[in-house]
Amino acid sequence: MRAETKEHKGLRHVDAKQIEKDQDTRLRVHARLASEDVMKTRSYMLATILLLSFSASMKAQGPVQNNMSADNAKALATRNTSSQPPKPVAESPDYSIAPEDVLIIDVWKEPEISRTVPVRRDGKISLPLLNDVQAAGLTPTQLGSEIVEKLRATVVHPQVTVIVAQMSSQRIYILGQVARGGAYPLVPEMTAVQALSIAGGLTPFAKRTKIYVMRIENGENKRFPINYKQVVSGHKPEQNIQLKPGDTILVP
Repeated sequence: MRAETKEHKGLRHVDAKQIEKDQDTRLRVHARLASEDVMKTRSYMLATILLLSFSASMKAQGPVQNNMSADNAKALATRNTSSQPPKPVAESPDYSIAPEDVLIIDVWKEPEISRTVPVRRDGKISLPLLNDVQAAGLTPTQLGSEIVEKLRATVVHPQVTVIVAQMSSQRIYILGQVARGGAYPLVPEMTAVQALSIAGGLTPFAKRTKIYVMRIENGENKRFPINYKQVVSGHKPEQNIQLKPGDTILVP
């Protein structure tokens, strides 16, 4: 009986250890499952937050992308506009070509003849096949007709377009007691007082009653006096003359 009792006690001792070991294993399994559940929950919450953030970001970027598309369209429109052929500087058909002007001579289907040329000081331009052609003193239409007549000997049915690309001859000069003296482009119907304002106005040392405009007409030097004080006060508006190409305003 004692032997059986000892054996029975040994078995109970082994069973207790096994039970304790099984319980510990189950606890570890439960703990791991619980940990995995927590990780899954956190991952789900993180994914939800990221999804909501991404959705809000896309909504916020929508107007920005639309604005960028509009800006790109404007830039493209500006680029297309700037790439259009240049318009002639001389809008008037009666404009008389002068030395130092720059002309675009376009001969249809004749790229070897077509080119941009300056008008020399002697008033002529140089073109292939034609050598020198008188340009100064003619309108663009008249010059085009002249070139057509000269090309008939070598070109079948020539068609010529003349465009004044730059009116370098249309300048005036302002000298003396002004803020910024020098050469200025002549704007249509520009008066002497307007020209002085473009030059920054008179200095404190300017003799306002002794101003005059020098002009060369038919080879003669002419003077047009300007009493600045009386002109601006309205007493002598006739002295505020319209300027012509090559005029020089002297402010002593």
